[in-house]
Amino acid sequence: MGAGAHRSAAGRFTAHRADGSSGVSPRVKCGVRALRRRCSPVCAAVFSFTSLLGVCLLYLPDRPAVPSFVPDEDSPVTLLIWTHPFGQHRKLPDCAALHQIRGCTLTDDWGAYQEADAVIIHHREVATGTAELPPEPRPSTQKWIWMNYESPTHTPRLWRFEGVFNLTLTYRIDSDIALPYGYLLPRGNTVKGPQNRFTHPLHVPSRSNLRRPRLLAWVVSNWSESHYRVAVYHQLRRYIEVDVFGRAGQPLPEYTGDDVVRLVRRYQFYLSLENSQHTDYITEKLWNAVLAGAVPVVLGPSRKNYERFLPPEAFIHVDDFPTVRGLARYLLKLRHSPAKLWKHLDWRGRYSLHQPPFWSEHYCTACRAVRRNRGRTDVVQYLTPWFYS
Repeated sequence: MGAGAHRSAAGRFTAHRADGSSGVSPRVKCGVRALRRRCSPVCAAVFSFTSLLGVCLLYLPDRPAVPSFVPDEDSPVTLLIWTHPFGQHRKLPDCAALHQIRGCTLTDDWGAYQEADAVIIHHREVATGTAELPPEPRPSTQKWIWMNYESPTHTPRLWRFEGVFNLTLTYRIDSDIALPYGYLLPRGNTVKGPQNRFTHPLHVPSRSNLRRPRLLAWVVSNWSESHYRVAVYHQLRRYIEVDVFGRAGQPLPEYTGDDVVRLVRRYQFYLSLENSQHTDYITEKLWNAVLAGAVPVVLGPSRKNYERFLPPEAFIHVDDFPTVRGLARYLLKLRHSPAKLWKHLDWRGRYSLHQPPFWSEHYCTACRAVRRNRGRTDVVQYLTPWFYS
């Protein structure tokens, strides 16, 4: 459970006696007699009362059990989208048709605020003042959901929202509603229905067709000399040729996932370098390379973190090498050693890749989570330290 929401369950201890006696032990009776000899009448009375009170509490009858709430999987849920992320208006999805999640009504009409079971609030708009938070007091059972897919480095004014939200929806695995940028499914566990078009079986190239026309590519739209990834690139290009596309390199006709994947299919390796390094912040930069069949060279969280999403041999981490020169030499070695390169590609035949479409799957997944969390009133108290952890 993430977002600093801590819960506890009350336990109950019940004693049963079979002998029909009063339940007062000889040791307690002896203690009372001893105190009567050594203590004042008032002292003895206090001790006797305390002992008997403990026995009475021990033998209180059981409280009736409170039935746990089991939500109906098809019970109706109304989810209000408070703002469209980054001001880009998109048609709201049909959750039943697209994601097989029934009973969800999605709306962006603020007039539905009082009736909404939950409100999704995208961080960027309320943090920058483009939009205000919904009005207080909120309906008593309504849940506010904090949605954010930027890294902590690019998430401003987070401290303003401590104790405001009830659920978190992010790429982090320990979110209340976790939906990463992409994830692997064992082959055979395919996603049913129309959203299957977002799930792609990964293919293993034949051993005779491992070598690709080009060596290494990097597509980058957010170029900043202050980024660590740019420093890595500057060092790497001293030892190996890197084809750069985007703001600091050759232009792309369109900057969409499909265009990037088509481009990267020509390359043996791809630089999947995140703009900042944080827990679980592993974006489409990795998954586009995986889909294209290139071996990703990653920079982001630790190798151990990446291995929560991928087999160890599925990627090469910049931190695997003491120097960038060592990384360059390893890439060149793989280029000329099919047997070693094969070890980085052989895993693919066991998996399919699912990339959730923005933002339809996020809304529908949130709708299902709201249904399952009915009756809970948790508040996210430590949003900032959790998200930065």
